[in-house]
Amino acid sequence: MAEFIVPDLKVVPREGGYARGQDGVEQILRAALTILVEQGYRAVTMRAIAKACDMKLGNITYYFPTRDELVRALFDAVISSYEEAFDAISHDEGTSVEERFESLIRLILEDITTKKTTRFFPEIWALANHDAFVSERVDEVYRRARAVLNELIAELNPSLPEDERETVALFISASLEGTTMFAGHEKPWRHRMGWLETIACRAYVPLVKSLKPGDIRAPASEHVS
Repeated sequence: MAEFIVPDLKVVPREGGYARGQDGVEQILRAALTILVEQGYRAVTMRAIAKACDMKLGNITYYFPTRDELVRALFDAVISSYEEAFDAISHDEGTSVEERFESLIRLILEDITTKKTTRFFPEIWALANHDAFVSERVDEVYRRARAVLNELIAELNPSLPEDERETVALFISASLEGTTMFAGHEKPWRHRMGWLETIACRAYVPLVKSLKPGDIRAPASEHVS
């Protein structure tokens, strides 16, 4: 089984862009991410980014005329890196769907232990409650991140209808992401993340394979023997 790298940033080249221009875009987005991780979203201002990049403010606005455009590009670069990593797992030749599913779970949980992820995602979760722009970006991030998980669930259990498969993917994604506050970077249970990975793999693969169409629609009491 291939070893997969925890995602970072993937800056998609702009059409017709010169290499130097692309380098400038990446420098700006990396500076923005660093400020967000170290100081919080409110500190991500055009002036702060210009100072971090040792650029004039006009150079920043040349690439990104508004802060919203810059933030949108930052979120896109973050999620694009996950899409690339997840896609590599999904198309890992010579491995079973069970192995690919477990690789995806482990990659998500290992990523949660990084400083970037522990700081970045809780920050935008909180903002999404009060900022419509951030809320839309967060919804897009997770919708795209769940796409590969959804595909693997379809391979593990082809009989599940699409809406049930999407709901299972949502449940697994939410469960994994929920460990951030407990076992993320410098969190109290960080040292047990390896155990949590094992539990997740042993729990979710059999769960997905055992579900029958309609199971999750029935009241929980109907499943109690």
